[in-house]
Amino acid sequence: MLAYGRGDAHAFDALYTRHRGTLYRFLLRHCRSERASADELFQETWSRVIVARERYRPEAKFTTWLLQIAHNLAIDLMRRHRPQAGSEETELVLRQLDAPETERPDRVLSEFEQRRRLQRALEDLPDEQRTAFVLRMENGLGLEEIAEVTGAGQETVKSRLRYAFAKIRARFAE
Repeated sequence: MLAYGRGDAHAFDALYTRHRGTLYRFLLRHCRSERASADELFQETWSRVIVARERYRPEAKFTTWLLQIAHNLAIDLMRRHRPQAGSEETELVLRQLDAPETERPDRVLSEFEQRRRLQRALEDLPDEQRTAFVLRMENGLGLEEIAEVTGAGQETVKSRLRYAFAKIRARFAE
């Protein structure tokens, strides 16, 4: 990034090639598989990187800085488009959650079904927990790096991860 900031266009190509997959997967998870939103945020993130090239300071890993930009943009987008559940929809969801376990058919899940189940479990997590979980499990970031990306304290990140893991385990125990 420092080389790109000094005007080396090939350095940007190397950054883009190395980090585009990580960034896109993060955004796709963050946007709950809405490709249009992920695409929009992907482009905006790289635009912000280009604009900030001369101001960039290596205070953290480039990946952490890049994901922090993407996270902030995703939060802004979510705030603009936050859906509000009505009382009928809320009641329906609560009734489904209260259904006795005997009404839920047990079956052996294929690998695809397991991945889809994990995707649904992730979608059901609160945004902060899902973000922490994805940054940890898919991007391999540690507590300190997740704290930098999300702007939360390390203890808060630790709590979010603990709750996320507990909710996902509970979901798979069903």
